[in-house]
Amino acid sequence: MSAPIHRWFRYSAGFSGEWANEVIAREKSNGRRHVLDPFAGSGTVLIEAERREVEARGIEAHPFVHRIGRAKLLWRDDWRPFWKRAGELARRAASEAPPLGEYPPLVYKCFPEDTLRRLNALRFAWQSQADGSPISELLWLALTACLRECSPVGTAQWQYILPNKTKARALDPVRAFEAKAQMFVADMQARQRQPLGPPAVLAADDARECDSVPDRWADLVITSPPYANNYDYADATRLEMSFFGEVSGWGDLQEAVRRHLVRSCTQHVSALETELDEYLAGPLLAPIVPELKKVCGQLAREREGHGGKKAYHLMVAGYFSDLARVWKALRRVTADDARVCFVVGDSAPYGIYVPVDRWLGELALASGFKSLRFEKTRDRNTKWKNRKHRVPLHEGRLWVEG
Repeated sequence: MSAPIHRWFRYSAGFSGEWANEVIAREKSNGRRHVLDPFAGSGTVLIEAERREVEARGIEAHPFVHRIGRAKLLWRDDWRPFWKRAGELARRAASEAPPLGEYPPLVYKCFPEDTLRRLNALRFAWQSQADGSPISELLWLALTACLRECSPVGTAQWQYILPNKTKARALDPVRAFEAKAQMFVADMQARQRQPLGPPAVLAADDARECDSVPDRWADLVITSPPYANNYDYADATRLEMSFFGEVSGWGDLQEAVRRHLVRSCTQHVSALETELDEYLAGPLLAPIVPELKKVCGQLAREREGHGGKKAYHLMVAGYFSDLARVWKALRRVTADDARVCFVVGDSAPYGIYVPVDRWLGELALASGFKSLRFEKTRDRNTKWKNRKHRVPLHEGRLWVEG
């Protein structure tokens, strides 16, 4: 997203800020003024709700992404002291060369030594004044947002790191930081000239519980849950977390991140191996259990013919068990006339089709919602070259009422 505030840090999202803004505006005219995003990511819905002057709450379970989202919501802060501190930090980093210390191997793979030394100087300069204040968190976000731009390897935003690929141009760290801070200031100035709206609230919470949201609070839910496509959301910020010393390797992600997240990748479900029957017997899954058992059985058999033997059968069971809990929690925190929109896509691991939107709809109705419809927005997997299977897929919006 290139829109102000959104562009401070781009993270995986199933929809644009412009679309979210349109939905919020339309529903505001229908009297809905309490917006919830239980998978808030870096704050797309919350930022647009503020623009439309409605109350908004978000939930984000990924600790690092939650911090990013919280920092983006600080656009209301006075830009003048931020700009002054950013200049001081950049000048200090340009004039000092603190010891490089120890970084995880991934960091060394992504940055040449000279680039890493300059990034290290920026990190030391930031740490010397880090106090958790709004200015400190905005400076942290500016540095965080620079990292991939300064690496010559394949480091597209929110995507997996590809150390063996290169990109045409990598930026000088200090100049990149200064440019990022300047962009922050321009966006803060522009946004602060507009109606501010009520400050949105982003909680470090679990969408399966929604503990931070009062009963019957939300009358509009806009969200895009993780897709059941084996994308490892924990790995999406591994470079940034490695740079700041929050993880030392891929193995640390389980404790630091994955344990907080909905189970949508095979790296997250090994513990289910001995509990699969128990999960499938859970009452929340009752509406889809016959079909779910059949699909899980097909996936369990199919994996034996593949070298990686990926546990897609466990992933699918864990995913729908988690999303059933999400629907139950949403029923508690939404008003009787609430409208819910899930932006979702279906899946076909090992070429075995999983009707994600239909099953999610059935789970929603079983949780107490009254009606639903599905609006397809695009077809996927229609170009067969380099695809792992040839099952046509689609994405769309699952609209659930009441």
